[in-house]
Amino acid sequence: MRITAIKEISVPLAGNIANALVNFSQHTVSLVAVETDVVRSGRRVTGYAFDSIGRFAQGGILRDRVIPRVLETNPAALLSEAGDTFAPAKVAAAAMRNEKPGGHGDRACAVAAVELAIWDLNAKLADEPAYATIARHFGRTAVRTDVDVYAAGGYYYPPASAHTLSAELSGYRELGFDAYKIKIGGASLSDDLARIEEALKIAGAGSRLSVDANGRFDLDTALRYAQAIAPYGLRWYEEAGDPLDFRLNRELAQAYGGALATGENLFSLREVVNLLDYGGPRIGKDIFQMDAGLCYGLTEYAAIVDLLEARGYSRKQAYPHGGHLINLHIAVGLELGGCEAYPGVFQPFGGYPAGCGLAQGRVRPTSAPGFGLEEKLELQPWIARLAG
Repeated sequence: MRITAIKEISVPLAGNIANALVNFSQHTVSLVAVETDVVRSGRRVTGYAFDSIGRFAQGGILRDRVIPRVLETNPAALLSEAGDTFAPAKVAAAAMRNEKPGGHGDRACAVAAVELAIWDLNAKLADEPAYATIARHFGRTAVRTDVDVYAAGGYYYPPASAHTLSAELSGYRELGFDAYKIKIGGASLSDDLARIEEALKIAGAGSRLSVDANGRFDLDTALRYAQAIAPYGLRWYEEAGDPLDFRLNRELAQAYGGALATGENLFSLREVVNLLDYGGPRIGKDIFQMDAGLCYGLTEYAAIVDLLEARGYSRKQAYPHGGHLINLHIAVGLELGGCEAYPGVFQPFGGYPAGCGLAQGRVRPTSAPGFGLEEKLELQPWIARLAG
């Protein structure tokens, strides 16, 4: 059993939306296929995955460094001890051969795309959904196959757009969501407070609404917003400042009584160690949003969850960033607190296929083998291009 080919295609994100810092109209995502010599029903078994939403595709790193290293590795060295599955950790190690420590950035995302495709591949070899493969590998029970979910949106649309915040969140509510996240920091404080109050009319309570500044604020602005939003009792206040500004996060945690969320832009276990050592996250309160697709894959991400628990935090404080199907399976398999969804934006990757069960603020993956990316209508043309 061996890997015969690894392919990448850079897929553009649909739509023209922006947060406090970034317009996503030119963003791309690396979709990866890992093909094998295993044949089922007349077709080669192939694993699919992508890095994540919100960065850029890593086609150059994948084609120039990551993919050649994996394909040049002795095929037997990429298998599990039993030889009946591929070993994601070994594949990730091969992809990282000759890389120096540090410099996690886009490299971490490129490796993650291939490593995650191995989890899809192994689940297909076992003919089971990926969350079952993940749970078994990491010794979890996965008794519940659904998790808490919130609809992420509330972006800043172009002035000429017909979109309104109320209409957007009302649409999410009709789909079965009962918790939401909106953007702040892309307008004045007074305008953002008006947006929060508009969103609360749909959410019904502060505990059902989170806000995300996407790293826009300096410390003074972060504290000013914290004071202004405190009376709303929001679910959490996300990424107020630069993700590596641990002093800002620590001082904000000391000043703000509500929950903070951060971590989506930390790309390694080492960076999470620094967050815990210097960023002041609070046990039982704050939310961790690290994303396997941005931090070398599920092997590294699971080590991050182990680190959190070793430091006294709960895995229920983990809500992976990304709003897509891969992190839904990870949240179920690792028994995390939940995950986000992008039901209305970031196609073809955001949100879930129609077969996923969504009701009363919880979501359940389908029983399709692997991550089930082939079930997502918006992704099917791109997967077909890779398969061709």
